[in-house]
Amino acid sequence: MTAPRSPSLLAVFAHPDDESLAAGGVLAQHAAANTRTAVVTTTWAPDSHRAAELADALGILGAGEPRMLGYADARIPESAPGRPRLCDAPLDDVVERIVKHLREFRPQIVVTHDAYGGLTGHPDHVHTHRATTLAVHAAGLEHLYPEAGAPWHPSALYLATHPHSGVGELGSLLTQVGKSVLSVPDEQVAARVDVSPWLRTKWRAILAHRSEVRRRRPLPAILSRLPADTRQRILATEWYMRVDARPRPGELRELTA
Repeated sequence: MTAPRSPSLLAVFAHPDDESLAAGGVLAQHAAANTRTAVVTTTWAPDSHRAAELADALGILGAGEPRMLGYADARIPESAPGRPRLCDAPLDDVVERIVKHLREFRPQIVVTHDAYGGLTGHPDHVHTHRATTLAVHAAGLEHLYPEAGAPWHPSALYLATHPHSGVGELGSLLTQVGKSVLSVPDEQVAARVDVSPWLRTKWRAILAHRSEVRRRRPLPAILSRLPADTRQRILATEWYMRVDARPRPGELRELTA
């Protein structure tokens, strides 16, 4: 009997390095199972230095070539010269571009930031969450964005998150450099994934974002300064909230609370 095949997975994250930090273990896990995986990144220009680092990280994770929307980072306008910041771009335009990737790649699972934008609440993370959530629903509706391809219904949307109990040592490390720590109640977490078998791959992908490792405040830099055992405790588990994405036909009935 052959083992069940892992579902195809498309991740949508805001910045180069978010894919490795938030979902690098799951991406490596799916690639190791010979499952189709890919990553859409909403900010930074395709000809920037961070795009090259992203390509290296995705190669390590087995997630294909970069798919970059090319908007500017909210805090770094030079990340995409001449392009609007993601947060300033018309939401409908961002949604349509994500829908195009969903219909082209046809994933069963989509992964993105949670509604807080992860622990730090970066505005680009929050905006990427909103646009991706709308795009997952829109992708299956034939009269929305018809030029973006044939309709496709992903089965589920997973939101990369941290439960209150999972913040641990990372919380104090973030507050020390002036970052927020936004976690969710434990009962809202649907999937707790032990990614320790793929931790070496995940860490190599994080290190591929070399320009972030060389700075002081970004998470790759913070992690690089830690003892290996502390870093392993922080990175070995990934948490996700789950949102059903595929319509489930049933009997018509009254709405109840």
